[in-house]
Amino acid sequence: MSERTVLVGGPALAPEDVVLVARAGAPAELHPDAKARIARAHERIVRLSESGAAVYGVSTGFGALSTTRIAREQWTALQHSLVRSHAAGMGEPVAREVVRAMMLLRARTLALGYSGVHPRTVAQVLALLNAGVTPVVPEYGSLGASGDLAPLAHCALVLLGEGEAVDARGRRLPGGEALAQAGLEPLELGPKEGLSLINGTDGMLGMLCLACVDLELLCRSADVAAAMSVEALLGTDSAFDPAVQALRPHAGQAASAANLMRLMAGSEIVASHREHDNRVQDAYSMRCAPQVLGAARDVLAHARGVVAIELGSAVDNPSVLDDGRLVSNGNFHGIPLGFAADFMAIAAAEIGAIAERRVDRLLDVTRSIGLPAFLGASPGVDSGLMIAQYTAAALVAENRRLAAPASVDSIPTSGMQEDHVSMGWSAARKLRLALANLTRILAVELLCSARALQLRAPLEAAPATAAVTELIDPRPGPDRSPAPELERVAGLVASGAIVEAAERAIGALG
Repeated sequence: MSERTVLVGGPALAPEDVVLVARAGAPAELHPDAKARIARAHERIVRLSESGAAVYGVSTGFGALSTTRIAREQWTALQHSLVRSHAAGMGEPVAREVVRAMMLLRARTLALGYSGVHPRTVAQVLALLNAGVTPVVPEYGSLGASGDLAPLAHCALVLLGEGEAVDARGRRLPGGEALAQAGLEPLELGPKEGLSLINGTDGMLGMLCLACVDLELLCRSADVAAAMSVEALLGTDSAFDPAVQALRPHAGQAASAANLMRLMAGSEIVASHREHDNRVQDAYSMRCAPQVLGAARDVLAHARGVVAIELGSAVDNPSVLDDGRLVSNGNFHGIPLGFAADFMAIAAAEIGAIAERRVDRLLDVTRSIGLPAFLGASPGVDSGLMIAQYTAAALVAENRRLAAPASVDSIPTSGMQEDHVSMGWSAARKLRLALANLTRILAVELLCSARALQLRAPLEAAPATAAVTELIDPRPGPDRSPAPELERVAGLVASGAIVEAAERAIGALG
């Protein structure tokens, strides 16, 4: 568990803060400034509920039932019924890290003081999170407007002592048992509290936070893999020259090209053919690496900007304004996040596509410039890494399907009251699949390029690429199943070990 405590309800969180809590198990607490804001908004909701006026989500039904008035004695039942009825998800449970991110981010919005919940409700969400109790949330059910209703309702159900949860030891329990195990009592919801617990973009935002951190690491890993492939294919680093890159000054392209130059610096392999080489220029998959990988970095920068705004936003409906008004709004609509997730999925697909093209070149004896066919020890008897390229191609094909945008879809719901939805949850969910696939594609390239660099001996690789090759340890020899090696290298990519090995040799990558 991380020793750092993440504070909610103060300065805006960063995606890295969300990852600390969601993935590393860091505790989360209320920022001292948040308590007064939460209490002030709650007092305003109490006053409004006592005024006798029709207040959405307090004295009325929801969605298409918003014109139905609810008697005062049924207000608590209204909130509990909302949570129960909206917990209608289906499918396999969502990953623990996604649910933890969702809980943290819902507490964050409530702590900003624009929802009107009782302070104990925010405290209960954080207590459940810190106890390691994770509600069981099915993967299907959210349309991304009004936010992630079904997933958040499954979270809220456990606060009521209902539903199901997984405890800190990984056991699946009824919600009431998990709550008791954490030393918590079931909540009794007051006016608007059920609505505020489920009306937000926290699921898709949580997935985007995780994806931003993951894609940033994968962009650096892709630079490492590309450098190793270009070096092993007797490519040149001249196309990555800063003077050339400055002619087209995209920020991501410049960063990627600078990484490639540094990663290949000091290579005897590159130096061996710098002069008297009759090849005028390298293939696109080699020469255009910084243009493609850099464009992906620029997409990531855009997505981080969207996420930064969302992490500083109060997403609820209706919202309690500073002047005391309760105003219905559409801030729960997830389309900004859906767009960002879809754009990131396109970028991930292209990083993988260009990587697979370099893999194919490394394995093809007609284009690999002296390397054995499929990098086999005895081509013909040995197939080498031939089928590893098939695996990469299959993953590239799937990522191309996952790159089709979810956010252009919409299915009307709630009796046409909610007649345009974002599909942001779906966009973020398929992005996570695309990034997992990309991790595996890069593992294929890294294993192939590491084996190819070994085969260039006695010429030595660059210090950075040599360090990564040593970490991967491809062990040439007769055919064996490459599956365990590929999975091991994929783990090295996901953990950051590949980038760390390169950075130990040359310092931090950009």
